[in-house]
Amino acid sequence: MAGDFAALWPMLRDVIRAGETYAIAPGIDRAAVRALWMRAPLETHVAEIDGAAAGTYYIKTNQQGGGAHVCNCGYVVDTRARGRGVARAMCLHSQARARALGYLAMQFNFVVETNRPAIALWESLGFATVGRLPRAFRHPHEGLVDARVMYKWLAD
Repeated sequence: MAGDFAALWPMLRDVIRAGETYAIAPGIDRAAVRALWMRAPLETHVAEIDGAAAGTYYIKTNQQGGGAHVCNCGYVVDTRARGRGVARAMCLHSQARARALGYLAMQFNFVVETNRPAIALWESLGFATVGRLPRAFRHPHEGLVDARVMYKWLAD
């Protein structure tokens, strides 16, 4: 795991500092990102292309108790690997892992409206927008933008 984080840190850092897709403080330090991405989730996975880290995702329980059958995932693709199917492969893998772990559904709690490639991908993979949070995200270039809640039932 320690070696994985060393490879993941640059892509996670760059995406978080850009402040365009994750509601994470852009100035968060390396130790806090490591805890957030590697320790808090149930599992963290690394996608590779030619032996190099190309992306990463985590899977965790979205809510406890009566909501524990729904998981949540977060995905980051290295800028050099974008457009190569990494996010699609990770989402498909995460759904298989979710089913194997006993989850019945997957929910993305906060998909920023300006992240159009992600929204198009999630929709193509069967996720539906089940809610909108008006002006819930302060985008560094677009100002206040909506965030979506996206959901997919996995048990069928």
